[in-house]
Amino acid sequence: MTEQSIGDYLSNHEFFAGLNADFMAFLTSTASEIQAEQGDVLFQQGTNAQQFYVLRHGEIAVQVPAMLGPALRIQTLRENQLLGWSWLIPPYRWNFQALALEDSVLLKFDGSLILAHCEEDPKFGYELIKRFAGLMSERLDAARQKMMDQWDPPGFA
Repeated sequence: MTEQSIGDYLSNHEFFAGLNADFMAFLTSTASEIQAEQGDVLFQQGTNAQQFYVLRHGEIAVQVPAMLGPALRIQTLRENQLLGWSWLIPPYRWNFQALALEDSVLLKFDGSLILAHCEEDPKFGYELIKRFAGLMSERLDAARQKMMDQWDPPGFA
């Protein structure tokens, strides 16, 4: 995917809608297309976070790893959904892990470059924080709900 086609895709993406042309051009310059095969782990909880993704095609599970047994699936992400916000918040460590449930195509954004630009241009940073705050809230709410659904001790109301 060329930089121009990435730019076209982003300009039509709901998450990026309304960003000014300079912001869009910068974000486009930090993006590259990657492939993830079924079973690939994009990132693991607790590891260094320096990027975020937009899922173009495929299916990605957002999970909380278990000490024993299988990971708890929090959400299943599909086409056009965003993945990753830990690159934006110190200490820049992943809060979840991500597993490709099927072969997937993603746009990968260089969070380190974007974060540096946020520091240089607070207006840009504020626009991103507003957008990512909604994503953070959604992901944490899904995690809370999934864990409450899984934790169902007898007699607990």
